[in-house]
Amino acid sequence: MNIVPPYRPGQILPLSHWRTGITSRSIEETAALAAALTALLPENTALALHGDLGSGKTTFVRGMARALGLKEPITSPTFALFFIYETKVRQLVHMDAYRLQSPADADTLVLWDLLRSPWTLVVEWPEKLGDRLPENAWHLEFSIEAPGIHRLRLSSGEMAIATSE
Repeated sequence: MNIVPPYRPGQILPLSHWRTGITSRSIEETAALAAALTALLPENTALALHGDLGSGKTTFVRGMARALGLKEPITSPTFALFFIYETKVRQLVHMDAYRLQSPADADTLVLWDLLRSPWTLVVEWPEKLGDRLPENAWHLEFSIEAPGIHRLRLSSGEMAIATSE
């Protein structure tokens, strides 16, 4: 097994590190890791965030938003289902699909009609979207290793990942 050294804020991490998995030991580290991955995401890409409640998904989106220059508060769109943030760099769409009863429910949201290139769509609870999630989506798994220690690992979207390395 490859061991990745502790992350240092501002460090550029190759995608191979993301596939191996990276450990975060604080909210600040998770936000910094989000900024690092945001720099690697191609335009017009969906990023599916998998993980249990409390594993750091919304904190990660906050870090992405800050990396794109947003200063406004970023909260989970659990009840609104999605929020759209306009930045100078790209449109950031944060979706929380937890409340969807079926993938067909996503069709009524007209989300895809609201995307304006360049965009990044970040989806919490992506399994609720089923086949509505783009095929080339990147998948980031969050797990809680111990209290205060979270692990982040890119698990699929290999075609997208391979083309950006």
